[in-house]
Amino acid sequence: MALELATPTVDGLSSAIDALRDWQTDGSPHQLHPGDLGWFWRFGAEKTAASTRVWSRDGVVLAVGLLDEVDMLRVALAPDALRDEELTQQLVTDLTQPERGLLPAGKVYLESPNGSLLKERLAAEGWQLDAPWVPVRRDLTDPVEDPGLRVDLVGTEEAHERALVQRESFAGSTFTDDRWFTMADGPLYADARCLLGRNELGESVAAVTVWFAGAGKPGYLEPMGVHRIHRGRGYGRAITLAAARTLRELGASTAFTYTPASNVGAVATYESAGFVRQPETRDLVREA
Repeated sequence: MALELATPTVDGLSSAIDALRDWQTDGSPHQLHPGDLGWFWRFGAEKTAASTRVWSRDGVVLAVGLLDEVDMLRVALAPDALRDEELTQQLVTDLTQPERGLLPAGKVYLESPNGSLLKERLAAEGWQLDAPWVPVRRDLTDPVEDPGLRVDLVGTEEAHERALVQRESFAGSTFTDDRWFTMADGPLYADARCLLGRNELGESVAAVTVWFAGAGKPGYLEPMGVHRIHRGRGYGRAITLAAARTLRELGASTAFTYTPASNVGAVATYESAGFVRQPETRDLVREA
């Protein structure tokens, strides 16, 4: 049977989510995590489904894509399909022909795992490497040290604080109370936790959301932020340690995230919390 490209219904998202969970293993290249769909769910179930693409063969999912932006596609591949010739050719065709409706004409971006044949083929088509990102990972075999900060589990009563810290941590953030509730009502949040760090005055100073993909699998931090007026006091390290502790309690094997290499402060924060730098990864960009 030929390869099929589909935009799933909301109910049909389960196959993409299950595939992303299955593909998360320690030692595999960094790529799209179920938590990425979980975080995107803040925009609603219908938009999440409309922004997802699934490539399958004989009913087996081989690749999952998330249109994070109109011009930005993030593609995850089954571990045994990283060098799949037929799949790669189909992806190249879908990505380089705007009339197929996947990416528009003009400047576009693609995230795909290191070591994939897809990156090599698109480079041959004239796509260029974009700025580097740094994945960081912490092994959770041993207990994680106490963060030394009061950390609350976010529920309905704390949702407004979680949303506020997000907006104050990231310029241009559109996260709101309603979007937190939308995200929390989604199926992926059943395996997630939002944590809120408080200083000695009880003020909310930092926040993180962690996503669990299953026992013995890597857990994901997305996003983590420190309120802009409370930076430089170690709260980023503390909330990151709290995230790692939570993922270990859930049963994750490792905790990971990634950040632009240019954000040296974020990289240093993760390293101070025991996370280890992994090989850099770069998106591909097509300029025209």
